[in-house]
Amino acid sequence: MLRWPSLAHAKKARKQTLLDFFNQHNSRYPLVNEKRIKEIKDAEILTEDMAVITPNLLLIECLVPQLKQLMLAITRFDDEIKTLYKQHTDRAIFDSLPGAGPQLAPRLLAAMGSNRDRYKCAADIQKYAGIAPVTERSGKKEWIHWRYSCTKFLRQTFVEWAGLSVRYSFWAKAYYRQQEAKGKPHNTIIRSLAFKWIRILFRCWKTHTPYDESTYLTALKSKGSPLLKFAVESEL
Repeated sequence: MLRWPSLAHAKKARKQTLLDFFNQHNSRYPLVNEKRIKEIKDAEILTEDMAVITPNLLLIECLVPQLKQLMLAITRFDDEIKTLYKQHTDRAIFDSLPGAGPQLAPRLLAAMGSNRDRYKCAADIQKYAGIAPVTERSGKKEWIHWRYSCTKFLRQTFVEWAGLSVRYSFWAKAYYRQQEAKGKPHNTIIRSLAFKWIRILFRCWKTHTPYDESTYLTALKSKGSPLLKFAVESEL
């Protein structure tokens, strides 16, 4: 934005200059870059009124340094989070969660905390995070809706993890396919999956035990879970 703060500035740039810029910023697909350059050259300037352009150019000059500083601050926070996470005694629990990875594992750890008395049961977390739905009644009417009053970032953390777990967990993938076969929409399935994962995570967290997929599948088998039957039949 500092180099070409307006369309007029970008139009004056040579083709090779633009190509070098794209390549330097990891955009190396020739067809994509050619299309971008053509769109820049063919684009029409909406206004040449300097009363509109000048203050916006000044705004860019003010905002870009702030964005650069913000990016440095984010990197600093990321480094500190990574360091603290590596030192945490519960790290093994969150490293064991399918699909969590280096980004979501620290977020899940922050969601649970270190105080085992903070949550009495899995339902406490499900409600606090906004994963558990709300049932309302009035007279003979009853309806269920999304929980509005909750920590949104916490809810997003569990939803993102549930979505990624489908790629890395056998039973999570089977559950997704099972619900999909019933005609359930994607978002509904992921929220329901997050609900289940919280119960599992709570148990692991409460007992200081890393998650083990084989152990959980054995438990499902011993309970005669229809999910395993569906998983086996769907693979045939």
